This record gives sequence, structure tokens and C-alpha cells, in this order.
Amino acid sequence: MDLALPRRLSRAARTTVQALWSLPRLTTVLTELRDAVKQIERLATFAAQELPELVYQLESVREQLAAIERRLAAQSNGQPGEVSPGARRSGSRRPS
Repeated sequence: MDLALPRRLSRAARTTVQALWSLPRLTTVLTELRDAVKQIERLATFAAQELPELVYQLESVREQLAAIERRLAAQSNGQPGEVSPGARRSGSRRPS
């Protein structure tokens, strides 16, 4: 039992020294993490600002596609044209 206290003190001292040696690396990792969070915040802000414009552009493309489909249906010689996602859009074969 006489050696138990010195062993505990020695272990505590080694643990303390290891923790102190780890501090610079921990500081570096925390700095990198903070920088990464700032970058994510900038990207999120950018996405939030651009999202309404993207939605507007997608709606415009959808309207243009609908107009094209209506014109294609009207050009089908008076027959009600089948215009659906599965319908062929031209004489070319479907891509595989």
C-alpha cells in the first residue's frame, strides 16, 4: 500500500503532461472548426438569398415547357396529342 499513492501521483502527472501537450492541437482543431462553421454560414446565407430566384427561374422553365407541349399537341394534325412525360418528343429514339 505504500506505493499506491506515488503510482497514482505519477499517473496523474503523466495525464496532466499529455493534456498540456495536446492543447496546441486542440486549439488548432477548434480554430479550423470555427472557420468551417463560418464558411457554412456564408453558404447558407447565399443559398437563402438565391433560392427565391431559383424557384422563379424553375417556374419560368416549367411555363415554357408547358407552352411547347401545347404547341406540339396543336401541331398533331387536329388529333388530341398525347403529351406526357412518357410520350416521345421527336422522331429520335429514346436514350438508353
